[in-house]
Amino acid sequence: MENIDHIGIAVKSIEESLPYYTDTLGLKLLHIEDVPSEKVRVAFIDSGNVHLELLQPIDETSAIHSFIEKKGEGIHHIAFGVSSIQQRLDELKEKGVRLIQETAKAGAHGAQVAFIHPKSSRGVLYELVDKTGGAK
Repeated sequence: MENIDHIGIAVKSIEESLPYYTDTLGLKLLHIEDVPSEKVRVAFIDSGNVHLELLQPIDETSAIHSFIEKKGEGIHHIAFGVSSIQQRLDELKEKGVRLIQETAKAGAHGAQVAFIHPKSSRGVLYELVDKTGGAK
């Protein structure tokens, strides 16, 4: 793991949540985009040394929608920046780590992403993010 790339925060509405981060906390909105593979709209916020990623479900089949229904809004995951994501996933699998995806898929910024199952990481959902082919 090279760094903490971002912290994912589940929200019901980016439009309603954003003023807290930008106006109240004074953080800078970097951009908003849809991520069809995860059925979410994301807003990336610059908090200095790590980005915050607000995650709004696009529809009721989104994992973020289910998360909010069960647990409410709040921290959803921590994302580690990696390079050679498939190699890293293969190494984790060899070590017996349970993965949600065994191969990477398209994420925000054109990055490749995959998730480690929280049952293998003491209850924390971790995402691996490889931006070598996408924006930083």
